[in-house]
Amino acid sequence: MPEPSTDIPGQSDAARVGSSPSTPSPSSLAPHTLATRVTSAGRAFGDVIQTANLPVHRASTVLFDSLAQAEVAGRDATAGLHHVSSYATAGTATTMALMDALAEIEGGGHACRAALMPSGLAAITTALFAFLKPGDHLLMPDAVYGPARVFATGMLARYGVETTFYEAGAPIEPLLRDTTRIIYLESPGSYTFEIQDVPAICALARSRGIMTMIDNAWASPIFARPFDWGVDASILPLTKYWSGHSDVLMGAVVIRDALWPTLWTAVRQLGMCVGGDDAWLILRGLRTAEVRMRQHERSALQVARWLAQRPQVSRVLHPALPEFPSHALWKRDFNGSSGLFSFELAPGVLADDPVRRAAQLAALCEGRRHFGIGYSWGGFESLIVPAKIGTLRTARPWSGGQLIRLNIGLESPQDLIEDLAQGLDRLRG
Repeated sequence: MPEPSTDIPGQSDAARVGSSPSTPSPSSLAPHTLATRVTSAGRAFGDVIQTANLPVHRASTVLFDSLAQAEVAGRDATAGLHHVSSYATAGTATTMALMDALAEIEGGGHACRAALMPSGLAAITTALFAFLKPGDHLLMPDAVYGPARVFATGMLARYGVETTFYEAGAPIEPLLRDTTRIIYLESPGSYTFEIQDVPAICALARSRGIMTMIDNAWASPIFARPFDWGVDASILPLTKYWSGHSDVLMGAVVIRDALWPTLWTAVRQLGMCVGGDDAWLILRGLRTAEVRMRQHERSALQVARWLAQRPQVSRVLHPALPEFPSHALWKRDFNGSSGLFSFELAPGVLADDPVRRAAQLAALCEGRRHFGIGYSWGGFESLIVPAKIGTLRTARPWSGGQLIRLNIGLESPQDLIEDLAQGLDRLRG
C-alpha cells in the first residue's frame, strides 16, 4: 500500500522550510535508527527568519567543534569575556541579549556590563558578597528595602561585615571608617520615599576610595540615570517595571567595566543564572517600559493629589509633590516619578484598640474592586498594603502615623479614586 501524502494542499516545495524530499518517512526507518533520529532530527535549521522579537534560546549544554575551542570558551567564559559561553549558566543568545540591553539602557553612555540573577534580592546579595569581606564596614540607608536589611544584619554579620544604618539626609561623612568598603544607596527609600543627594554622596565616596551601589527599583532607567550621578553599580529588580506584567522574577546588577571581573567571579561561583524564557519576558517587557512608566506617573500623581485633599489623610509621601520634604532633590536628579507612593492616615482616624484598628485597616484594604493586596509592585495592576516599618528603622525610629502604600497600575485613575474613596469611607464604619 503506498504511503499517504504528507503534502499540505496549496503549499509549494519552497514553502516547506527545512524539508527534504529525500528524508525518509518515520514508517520507513529501520527500528535501530529511530532512537538516533529522534535525538537529531530538526536540530539543523540553516534558513534565517528575521522576526521583530528575538527567539527564545533554551539551553543547558553548549556545543563546540573541537576540544581546543571548548577549552578556550571555558577559560574566556570564566573571565567574563563578552558573548562567550561554555555552559548555559554563563549565558545564551537570549540572556546575553538582555545583558547587553541592560548595560546600554541603564549604563546610558557609560562603560558598563550587566549580570543577571534570579531575583532582585539575589542581585543585591550577590553584589554585596562580591565586594565585601570579613572586617569590612557597610553603610546602608535606614529606609532600605527590608530584605536587604535582613541580609546585612544576618548573613553579612555572620561573615564578619558590620553595617551602620544612616538616616537619609543626615551627614554621612562622620559615619565613614577606614574599613568602610561600600555605601549602599536607595533613593527614594522604601515606604517613606526619602530622596538622597546621591551625586554628593558618590563624590565623597570617590574621594575616600569607597564603592557606591544603588537600588534603582522605584524610578527604573526611564526616570533615573544613576551612573550620571556617579554610582559604581546599579541594582535592578527586573521583576518590577522592567517586566511590568507580574509574571516573572529576575534581578540584575549593572556595573562599571573596571569592576566587572570581581562581580562576574561572584556570579559564577554562586551559580547565579536565569533561563531563556524568563530573560525573553523581560526583553519583551522593556519594549513598552517608557510608555507604561509615563502612564504610571500620570495616574499616580492624579491619585496622590486627590488623596492629599481627603480628611482621613494627613500627608502623601510622593517625591514629585511640591510639598514633599526632599522634592527639590527629586526635581534636580529625576526625569519623572513612578506609580509607587504612600499616604499617612490622619491622627484619630484609627482606633487605639489593636483589634478595632486591625478591623479598620481590613475595611480599607480588603474587598477593593481595583486594588489587590500584595507586596511586590511595578506591574500593571494596582495594589494596596499597610506599611509595617516599626522594626525596619533603627537610625531614627518611625514616629509617624499608619502608612498605606499604593502601587498605581494601568487602570483608569478615576476608577482607582472611586475605589479608594469607598475604602476610606469604610474607616468610619
